[in-house]
Amino acid sequence: MAIKQVGQTLEIIFITIPITLIFIGTGAIIFFWASKKGQFDDLDSPAHRILFDDDMPPQTKKIIQEESTPDKLKADPTKNE
Repeated sequence: MAIKQVGQTLEIIFITIPITLIFIGTGAIIFFWASKKGQFDDLDSPAHRILFDDDMPPQTKKIIQEESTPDKLKADPTKNE
């Protein structure tokens, strides 16, 4: 009777090991995909953003956005589009 129970409990390992490997592989793929897409580039700004006051006038918000926008993304005022 004891030998039969040992055989039944070992069968579950043949199911759980492949499932575990699938979960680990999926997690690794998701992690590397997120790293490649830049999800972990800036971890500090969102944490500090809650400390800033949102009651700024729209003109002030516009100035702050223009100052923080990289030069590549700013429109060239000399171009007539």
